[in-house]
Amino acid sequence: MVPADQGGGVMRADLLAETIAGLDEALAAVDAFDQALAGGLLRPQPALAAGLAELADAVAGTPLAARVAEAAEKAAAGAASEDHFVALAAARAALLGSVHDALMTRVEEATGRPRGEQNAPAPGGGQAANVLAAARSWLSDLARCGWQGIDHEVVSGAAQLVSAMLPDLALRRLATLLDGFAAELAASCPGAALERVPARRWADLWSRAMLLTLPGAADAPMTGTVTGRLLPLGVDVHEHATAVQAQVHAVFEPADGAAPCLVRAAVSVPKPDTVVGSGLWQLLRPHMSLLAAVGEGRSMDLAGMPVTPEGDLIWSDEHARPSEPADAFATARVALPTATAVATAPLDRHPARIAVPVFLEGYTAHKEDDALTFTVAGHPLVVDTDRIPTAGPLTPEAVTASGACIGLLRWDAGTYRVQPLAVEATVRKKAVALHAGGWAGGTTDKAGVKAEKAATDAVAVLRERAGRLLRK
Repeated sequence: MVPADQGGGVMRADLLAETIAGLDEALAAVDAFDQALAGGLLRPQPALAAGLAELADAVAGTPLAARVAEAAEKAAAGAASEDHFVALAAARAALLGSVHDALMTRVEEATGRPRGEQNAPAPGGGQAANVLAAARSWLSDLARCGWQGIDHEVVSGAAQLVSAMLPDLALRRLATLLDGFAAELAASCPGAALERVPARRWADLWSRAMLLTLPGAADAPMTGTVTGRLLPLGVDVHEHATAVQAQVHAVFEPADGAAPCLVRAAVSVPKPDTVVGSGLWQLLRPHMSLLAAVGEGRSMDLAGMPVTPEGDLIWSDEHARPSEPADAFATARVALPTATAVATAPLDRHPARIAVPVFLEGYTAHKEDDALTFTVAGHPLVVDTDRIPTAGPLTPEAVTASGACIGLLRWDAGTYRVQPLAVEATVRKKAVALHAGGWAGGTTDKAGVKAEKAATDAVAVLRERAGRLLRK
């Protein structure tokens, strides 16, 4: 954080290294259930059935206790129904939600930033019950088979569901999840031949999908509107072989003088697997003017921009216009320390979803093999350089040589880590700022221009081939 003599406070990195009571026990219960799910709940072995009991014991003091205890007993006997699987998924989500809350409380203590309203209103409404029931049935079949028992016949059952859901905007969130989940499972069939099962990941996807089949759970969140100034901090790029998302983290200053808050704005598009590196931006730019502002180092004025209670701007270019230059590091030094956090949606309370903007300065960087660590106020903080995208000028080498960093504080593999979004570093004896989203609005950098040209050529070839197929 900003040094105290500049009006801020030093981040308590020591707090991030302290043990959190009950954290290991909660994660152990989740792991025990995940192992049972991997083996299959049709006829679970006694050792795996013990994992079900451990999950039930972990929520024994909660309102879920009776339903989960019954579900664990039925599943251990191989007689679980869809409702029982829903209860088990809910218990697992509740445990990970408690882990998320404990980790976030520690982050708030370490950063010293004020805490915003923590209760996001639940959406209302519902979707087609028959399609949701069919999805729940397929997910229940997966649970009975277990990841080690899946085959193409079981996994292919998702195709018809996805086709039925995609035309309905209210069901597209669940459809996308099921489509991606089924694709991962299909690529791993038969499960009996798997040398390594990604038990935590697949259980995450299974339990989230199971809960989204409940009426109303997949509804679009209620939205309000905001008017004021948006000050970008950095861009987080999420890339998949067939899709890419750019998520802009920013500080929002309301026009009515209310306290500034942290917000996000994201754009996602499908992409060919041949478009990589900075070529991604040409797919994303047409859908969000904010990316050009980020690349130019400008703020944006918003007027009536839709926003969810979780701080996600439902971006619409008609509600935004470019404004004055705004340096991200000035924003991080001055505005970020007083920006309030926003609520977390119930289903998003998961350790993997933690991504808190932070500003670090005055640290020392130490690299050993491929591992990079910042020493902040005498305490080590792991730097996650693997998350730095190739679609920008920011590199692991620049992070190692940096003296200030805007990043996202995450939690992974049992420890807090910082993902760099931008750094101030000395390059060729000159002080420069390098941003992961530095090429979002375009670039004259030779490597960036070359990658964009290659992407343009790849897209042109694909369009020509697609046109040829359609003509045939």
